[in-house]
Amino acid sequence: MTYRHEVHDELVSVANALADVARAVILPYFRTAGLSAENKLTTGFDPVTVADKAAEQAMCDLLAQMRPDDAIFGEEYGAKSGTSGLTWVLDPIDGTRGFVSGTPTWGVLIAVGDDAGPQIGVIDQPYIGERFIGTPQGANFIGPHGEGAIQTREQRPLHEATVFTTFPEVGSPTERAGFEAVAEKAQLTRYGMDCYAYALLAAGHVDLVIEASLNSYDIQGPIGLIHGAGGIVTDWQGGPAHNGGRALAAANPEIHAEALAILREFP
Repeated sequence: MTYRHEVHDELVSVANALADVARAVILPYFRTAGLSAENKLTTGFDPVTVADKAAEQAMCDLLAQMRPDDAIFGEEYGAKSGTSGLTWVLDPIDGTRGFVSGTPTWGVLIAVGDDAGPQIGVIDQPYIGERFIGTPQGANFIGPHGEGAIQTREQRPLHEATVFTTFPEVGSPTERAGFEAVAEKAQLTRYGMDCYAYALLAAGHVDLVIEASLNSYDIQGPIGLIHGAGGIVTDWQGGPAHNGGRALAAANPEIHAEALAILREFP
């Protein structure tokens, strides 16, 4: 679905307002002494902080005022039904491990779309003041260097490519093997960037992001952004990725096809 011009403009305005309110809530907590984190897991470490919860609540409260008929799906507070056919997908702090470690690679993820997937996607990094937003009309950036349109990189072969993922283990042993099969053919591999890797791809700095074990709120914001910037996001078999699982984000069809041919060997 492509929204009418006036609807598109309203949704972009709301997305920016959500990012603004999340920034205001989160920033006072970042790099503060004594910030504590609860662990969501019985084994392993998946932290959540008061900043995660407060930011999502603030965004939900704003949506109740600005778009009360829309559904919401958030990482911290789950689903709220709606009647408009649109759903806002919220991840208040993607990269909470980075957040509690003081690194500025976490971000606020916001998406809005329907059952077919996101149409608009935002990645906002409050601490360094960068916001990336993608829509069917294109993608834009605002930050310390100013603002303007962004687009993904032009074609280059895999052996000249830069590929990102968040964790070296990626997912299951099979998924890690799939990632490594692509990475060993690339020129440069980097880890630990969380959602910021997708922002760098949309802005034309890297070629591929490969991940697994994602939730829908981890990937819908990046999908909306990257599609707006001219890139491609699918699962590892070339299908839709907006419901989570495995994701292959690529700067252009050629590098996507080259990576996908390898990942398809790891079902």
